[in-house]
Amino acid sequence: MNDAFEASRSNKWAIALTVMLPTFIEVMDTSVVNVSLPHIQGSLNAGVDESTWVLTSYLVSNAIIIPITGWLASVFGRKRYLIFSVVIFTLSSLFCGAAPSLEVLILCRILQGLGGGGLQPLSQAILLESFSPKEHGIAMAAFGMGVVLAPILGPVLGGWITDNWSWRWVFYINLPAGILALFLVVLFIQDPPYLRRTQFRMDTWGLFLLTVGLGCLQIVLDKGEREDWFNSHFIVVLSIAAALSLVLFVIVELNAEHPVVNLRVLRDRSFAAGTVIMFFGFFCLFGSIVLLPLYLQQLMGYTALWAGLVLGPGGFASFFIMPVVGVLLKKGVKPRYLLSIGLVATALSTWMMSGFNLEADFYTVAWPRFVQGFGMGLFFVPLAAAAYVNISREEMGNASGIFNLLRNLGGSFGVAFSTTVLSQRSQLHQTHLSEYITPFNAAFQTYFDQVCSWLQMNQPQASCPTGGLVMTYREVLRQASMLAFNDTFLLLAIATLSLLALMPLLKKSARPFGWKEGVH
Repeated sequence: MNDAFEASRSNKWAIALTVMLPTFIEVMDTSVVNVSLPHIQGSLNAGVDESTWVLTSYLVSNAIIIPITGWLASVFGRKRYLIFSVVIFTLSSLFCGAAPSLEVLILCRILQGLGGGGLQPLSQAILLESFSPKEHGIAMAAFGMGVVLAPILGPVLGGWITDNWSWRWVFYINLPAGILALFLVVLFIQDPPYLRRTQFRMDTWGLFLLTVGLGCLQIVLDKGEREDWFNSHFIVVLSIAAALSLVLFVIVELNAEHPVVNLRVLRDRSFAAGTVIMFFGFFCLFGSIVLLPLYLQQLMGYTALWAGLVLGPGGFASFFIMPVVGVLLKKGVKPRYLLSIGLVATALSTWMMSGFNLEADFYTVAWPRFVQGFGMGLFFVPLAAAAYVNISREEMGNASGIFNLLRNLGGSFGVAFSTTVLSQRSQLHQTHLSEYITPFNAAFQTYFDQVCSWLQMNQPQASCPTGGLVMTYREVLRQASMLAFNDTFLLLAIATLSLLALMPLLKKSARPFGWKEGVH
């Protein structure tokens, strides 16, 4: 077993391709279906609220499986569990594409999330083991290129496939990638000798509380804004259930002899600080990634494809800067320095977005995304490398599950926060601007006269007073929405910059970064 594992490590780049191929597809599936929802809704004769469960069901099952990946790998064997995950994810993708009804599609999405949830932490753990500790920066660069680029490309690819083929092909495209990944896993992946399969011990209460807590929490985050948050009895009940379950889960796991998730790994200050920084970093990143396409489509008239193209420069900036960061880390540059530069660049980009107006051209809205992508490349890679620097190989799978769970939850919290602030600030600005719509306001009267003149020239059938007021009110809504977007971007910029205060918590490793292999 040891010889086979060491031989497999010599093929580290083949291993990187093997684990990142299914992980990229799985992460992309968290966003690729979003733009297809209207088509799914019409094809399966479903309502808007019903169709959103296609997204929620996947996120819930995904969130539940991520933190217990290390335990599942220790019980069934990492290679066996990885093969099982790829098979379930691929088959469920086939069933999703062929689903005859919404109920069947939601059930298949649950299976898809259960199969795909383990791919992220497994891939990260395998990469960290396959590359020497001195090359962990390069390993995290390979991982980061997948998990950062995939959700950005998802909406673009999903929109193009849906418009040109069918929403069902959004799922069918997973099949060739899944089959190829399965072949590569069998060929290149081996279980490490220190990861011995443990006797099956079911931490029943821990698993139950984790499932209930994360399931309820993910539903609250995904449905909260639509249900008006705590004005909804449904959201209140799920929030209480999530809070109680997760608190009890922490208590149970800290006292369990064989916990399903070993929370004691958080005693390492660097890893604990890294997970907190990762949570809030993706909180801000996903908040802005969700807001920018909405801004472009709702206010600027961009199509889904062109809105996706605005996100593209950021994805490519991350894609190209991450390998450079990996090389710099290998040469001895301290992760905290690169991480600080990344946070400043990311905060700067979001601050630039807070200055958008309705006359902005493509370059103006695309440039901040490029800066943000550059910053995220400098954020993700050194943070992951610094967080894991004191984690033993035996704990790598468990730690990776916790780390990736916090990353995903950070994104979910960020989306919920951003959409809520956007809605509230939009109402506030609408109320404020409406106060100026009065005949006694000279600026309003001048604008109203111009609108009436335009209507008489271009739409003579529209009555001037009524038509003019309608057009004026629409413009008020646009301006109020623009100001709300600016406010939300500004809050995210401040939140990103404030993460610099957590840098001192990333204490220096007991062994220098790039410690010699074999020293544990």
